[in-house]
Amino acid sequence: MKKPLEQMPPSEILALMDTADERALLAVRGARRAIAGAAEAAARAIGSGGRLIYVGAGTSGRLGVLDASECPPTFSAAPGQVIGIIAGGTRALTEAVEGAEDDEAAGKRAIARIKATKKDVVIGITASGTTPYVLAALAEADRRGAETWIIICNPLSLNPSPAKGRGKSSGASACLPSPCHGRGAGKRVILLDTGPEVIRGSSRLAAGTATKLALNRITTAAFIMLGKVYGELMVDVMPTNKKLVKRAVDIISAVTGCDTGKAEDYLKKSGMRPKTACVMVARGVSKAEAERLLKAGKGFLRRALEG
Repeated sequence: MKKPLEQMPPSEILALMDTADERALLAVRGARRAIAGAAEAAARAIGSGGRLIYVGAGTSGRLGVLDASECPPTFSAAPGQVIGIIAGGTRALTEAVEGAEDDEAAGKRAIARIKATKKDVVIGITASGTTPYVLAALAEADRRGAETWIIICNPLSLNPSPAKGRGKSSGASACLPSPCHGRGAGKRVILLDTGPEVIRGSSRLAAGTATKLALNRITTAAFIMLGKVYGELMVDVMPTNKKLVKRAVDIISAVTGCDTGKAEDYLKKSGMRPKTACVMVARGVSKAEAERLLKAGKGFLRRALEG
């Protein structure tokens, strides 16, 4: 018989958590096809002037806001290209806002406020698959023509034919059952079947880990497809502090083979845009010409260097 959690030493508690987090990674691997589909959709949306919009409550909402907030410094994403919406607003980032996740009207208003359109991709994040705020937001996004996805960790929220037990899932797209069935039934589903939590119902644990991994993959793959990296280098990094300035200089040196001093000089000449600086150094051109070459290459550094 398993020992109660409160009677376990820390090492045994952590061993249980390790096992749960291993399931989280397996769940993300199992959903690779669906996650790739969401990344492609996000890249299409952003590349055509639309947005990637996350909607969630509690831990799910915070993870969406976190991922969205990291896109500008990592990929020089323009303000508003990736948006995180959380039930309860900014206050909910640091404290629980009672009843916020149950407020369907607020979910609907949040999508109306940002004026979602058919150019956008809206991804609802709800471990249970039943959060009213998120489902209402997705229904409103559907109504406005946006492409909608939902990330869930509970396979019982899916609606294939009823089956005994938890059933099997490949992480592929599916329809949603009651209470969500019929409300945005066109949503594409990313199922992260992480199983029961070490502390039942605490979705900040394995479900939260799997969700963070999935969001990392969606935006990283999307921005790679949009030309924001060169090899494994973060060439569109926004050098907003000393650490990132050094990283930008190192990237310019690595791409062009120039010394640190020249890289620093051209980073300044480029207006602190590492990708532009790389083209200026490698092609021996002005900032304006480097920007023209990058535009012609649709933002891909490799095309600007080789074209």
